[in-house]
Amino acid sequence: MTTDALFKHIELLQGNQPWGRFLDAGTGEASLRWVTGRDTQSWTAITADPQRARRIENKFGDLIREGDRVISGNWSDPLLLQGETFDVVLADYLIGSMDRFSPYFQYKFLRRLRPHIGTRLYLVGLEPYHEASGDAGGRLVMEIANLRDACILHAGHRCHREYPAEWVIGQLENSGFEVEEEKRFPIIYGSKFINEQLDVCRRKLEFIENQELVSGLRSRIDKLREKALAFYDVHRGIRFGYDYVISAKPVQ
Repeated sequence: MTTDALFKHIELLQGNQPWGRFLDAGTGEASLRWVTGRDTQSWTAITADPQRARRIENKFGDLIREGDRVISGNWSDPLLLQGETFDVVLADYLIGSMDRFSPYFQYKFLRRLRPHIGTRLYLVGLEPYHEASGDAGGRLVMEIANLRDACILHAGHRCHREYPAEWVIGQLENSGFEVEEEKRFPIIYGSKFINEQLDVCRRKLEFIENQELVSGLRSRIDKLREKALAFYDVHRGIRFGYDYVISAKPVQ
């Protein structure tokens, strides 16, 4: 399932209801590209990474209208967007990525976000990978994910931490939301996933001091890329895991 398909499902859920003032609570190029194509009154995009904020401002400069904003800020800051409310809020893979910038805050995040939501929250997430012992494609995805996380940790950086839909729904209900719908989308990974994830591995090598370890990891990255792309060429995709979209509204 592609990101475009997940966004199309959100469009279907929204129907003819106006987008109004829109908050992209954890922005990236994919989500903001979609947001800028909606008929919003204005949009605000939040990222905890100042470098990403600058890149997005440069890349989307022609699409930023008066009233639109890219803000570098962290949801653990109680002053972020203080007193502001948005009609629709998108949290696109945000809970999983928060461990990089505000670890352990996931348990408080949805309650923190609730006062800023006027009518609806759309939350997109990746279900944590399950055991793949009998699934060759699944084992390959797990190999890639494990090597990526190993490189990130050896570089002294933090990994994403994905949360299951069941946990998210429980947190929503405990934070003053009514869950309207949860839908799961099976994932078919392609060559883009393989190359992007293994490119992350390569970029992390420059932060690792032990050169013997770097040499071993570099060799492992190259061999796994070759193996995974060969599997993709034969099967035209790697089917494993699923994403989910949750629609919720704040209880008045």
